[in-house]
Amino acid sequence: MYAGKKILVTGGTGLIGTPLVRMLVERGSEVRIVSLDDLSRGHPKAEFMRLDLTRLDNCLKACDGMEFVFNLVGIKGSPAMTAKKPASFFVPTILFNTNMMEAARLCDVQRYLYTSTIGVYSPAEVFYEDDVWKSFPSENDRFAGWAKRMGELQAQAYKIEYGFSNIAIVRPANVYGPYDNFDPGNAMVIPSLIKRAMDGENPLTVWGDGSQIRDFIHAKDVASGMLLALEKMPASAVNIGSGIEVSIKRIVELIVDNLELKPKVIWDISKPSGDKKRLMDITRARSIGFKPQITIEEGIKDTMAWYLENRDSVGKRYNVFTEGPEK
Repeated sequence: MYAGKKILVTGGTGLIGTPLVRMLVERGSEVRIVSLDDLSRGHPKAEFMRLDLTRLDNCLKACDGMEFVFNLVGIKGSPAMTAKKPASFFVPTILFNTNMMEAARLCDVQRYLYTSTIGVYSPAEVFYEDDVWKSFPSENDRFAGWAKRMGELQAQAYKIEYGFSNIAIVRPANVYGPYDNFDPGNAMVIPSLIKRAMDGENPLTVWGDGSQIRDFIHAKDVASGMLLALEKMPASAVNIGSGIEVSIKRIVELIVDNLELKPKVIWDISKPSGDKKRLMDITRARSIGFKPQITIEEGIKDTMAWYLENRDSVGKRYNVFTEGPEK
């Protein structure tokens, strides 16, 4: 299906975009990447365009001549950063949603994948796709969750009014892996712990008591799920997760086990730790052929090895919190 196709991957230098671009190139696709990252992060066999996709004119340039679009562009950061700078999440996300989907429609793109988020869900132990519109996003994901919900509604509106029905929607769980955001000021839990532990923090202080349960999935598995979603075009949104419970304590244990010099771990129960349990039901994903391949043990080891080799270049990632929006 993908051989010879002209395919745009926005955010194609990021955590999920990098393995997705690699998979598409291997399948014989003509890939265009759009990103604000340094050119060095792009795939050597893909076209690279550095564009701010909050602007419709740039989205039209990006989509011009493309047959398929994987829209992965977004703002990623820790819950603490979201609380401090909610507009830096909310406003660009709304603009990415609206302008990219509109540009794809105007450019007659054949198939479009919209990347939503686990943050659209209200607090629950297990997340089922059809429950989203019965309640509100968690307070911990309020701004990002609502912004991503608006993209999902936009897809519904386009199907009703324009007949633009070839839009696949995926909701990734807690994604980790190489090419993640390791910025200590706004990184998510796995890259933050890996960076701090591998940079020699001792004792290693972790918020909460470690009992929180999350659904962690490696970026390569998410990329594979996206390829399936755009190929199968399921009628409704699809969770892309592992479906496996993993505690924060287990994550810390795995990171420490892979270190030669093992730090003392201190659990700071005075700090917030988020929702107690967040697990995705992946029945719908399995129905289109999705099966996660990378265990948490393999994934943590893989990510730590990548960080060790690339720690001096992780700063080449574009950071909206320190660099601000493009002018």
